[in-house]
Amino acid sequence: MEQTFYEQVFEVVKLIPKGRVTSYGAIAKSLGAGGSSRMVGHAMRYAGSVHPPLPAHRVVNSVGLLTGKFHFNPPTLMAALLENEGIIIKNDKVQNFTTHFWNPLTEI
Repeated sequence: MEQTFYEQVFEVVKLIPKGRVTSYGAIAKSLGAGGSSRMVGHAMRYAGSVHPPLPAHRVVNSVGLLTGKFHFNPPTLMAALLENEGIIIKNDKVQNFTTHFWNPLTEI
């Protein structure tokens, strides 16, 4: 049976290494749906119901902003999880974003 788009997104998210982040757009591009970053974002809203749990905290916007933080309880949890992996967060933004960026197109 063919995977749904959301299932494909979740499979990519599972691969993001600890201490790295990727963007909604990079996930979309890796799935051959470059214009679908918003759909990836929508899929991530349901990441909390996936078992085993996904490292959803590692998915940020294209400049490193923690735009999905409101889907964590409390919203500060996303930053705390990233900081526990050695990523510095200031004003809800990943510092040294390009250093921590994981590109699923080139690293899968």
